Amino acid sequence: MTSTPPRFGYTLPVFACAAAIAALRWLRQEQPEINTVSVDLIEPADTVEIPIEQVAKIGEGMALAITTSDPGDNLDLTRNTPIWVLVEWLEEDKKQSPFLNGVAKGEESVHSSLQTPHSSIRIKGGEGIGRMVNAGDKPAIYAYAQRLLQENLQRLLSPEEKIQVTIILPFGRSLAQRTSNAAFGVVDGLSLLGTTGISQPLSATGQLEAFREELQHKAHFDCLVFCVGENGLDLARQLGIHPDRMVKTANWLGPMLVEAGLQQVKSILLFGYHGKLIKLAGGIFHTHHHLADGRMEILTAHCAKLGLPTAALQAIFQSATAEDALFYLRQLDDANGGAIADQVYSSLSEAIDTRSQAYIRTMIDTQVTVGSLLFDRDRRIIVKSQNGAALLYQVC
Repeated sequence: MTSTPPRFGYTLPVFACAAAIAALRWLRQEQPEINTVSVDLIEPADTVEIPIEQVAKIGEGMALAITTSDPGDNLDLTRNTPIWVLVEWLEEDKKQSPFLNGVAKGEESVHSSLQTPHSSIRIKGGEGIGRMVNAGDKPAIYAYAQRLLQENLQRLLSPEEKIQVTIILPFGRSLAQRTSNAAFGVVDGLSLLGTTGISQPLSATGQLEAFREELQHKAHFDCLVFCVGENGLDLARQLGIHPDRMVKTANWLGPMLVEAGLQQVKSILLFGYHGKLIKLAGGIFHTHHHLADGRMEILTAHCAKLGLPTAALQAIFQSATAEDALFYLRQLDDANGGAIADQVYSSLSEAIDTRSQAYIRTMIDTQVTVGSLLFDRDRRIIVKSQNGAALLYQVC
């Protein structure tokens, strides 16, 4: 019996772009019905049809279109989330739309304009789009989303025409409270993040087979680099690690470690955000938060092992995120001139290595050397384990 492969979907930027196209088409043609629009994904080089829920004129020179997110067979909290996009004709001396003083307007700083030089398209973040506190409160609309909007919309404009595009996620602010966005400096909403238009079903069971297949193709390398997500892949490239050695694992770290042993890979460098990899130090080998957590408990245990006082242990245990706990440890270092954070994370990284090697031995009685490298929300390396430092030198 052949199992049905997991269904892929599209990332949030694609639905935002589709709504923008629909709203612009309404402004130009005032069509009574627009059921679908074509979107050039750019990455990958493919054009797809995206359903449009609603589109209407809401004022002179303004139209609003609505799409609904479909991430495919994935554990994604944005599933069925409505995306609103307001498009309006823009003139140099035109005042801001009164509509933005109502439902489209979130915090004032969210409406920083994203506009490339000589562009005729101004992109704004409305209610539910997060703001990047480490980048001057700019809206969290990243490079791929900006490029997608600019290239698709520019084709529909004549040289003298200019538009303003405001993206609104009505439930973005509440949904963001269920994510780790704040740990990466994005607050008050969701991000339009990603480097591709395709939403791969990374958390669907069938996707594990695709990851295993990729690993099997790369098993001729003595050392492979396991990256949990896009942040790890990007930082690994910046450090000079060849892409052929990198294997994306998503949250399937346990099965992927075992597969590496089965394929006789000699060593693995675990490369990831500390809020994910910390779980391995406690023996949690599927890192999706819906299945298991324990980060604060594991961090607190390693702080206790190093003899931190009760008040510090309580503060760590009560931290809302791993990033908050790391910030607290660094504050202790600043106040006392110590190196507590380094000691705690060195202890964690060695535990990650030891637990991972033991996990492989338990499952298939094979010895694989595992090293780890953990980074923070700013993609700065926090710690390299002893094995991790040696393996990083080997693969760079």
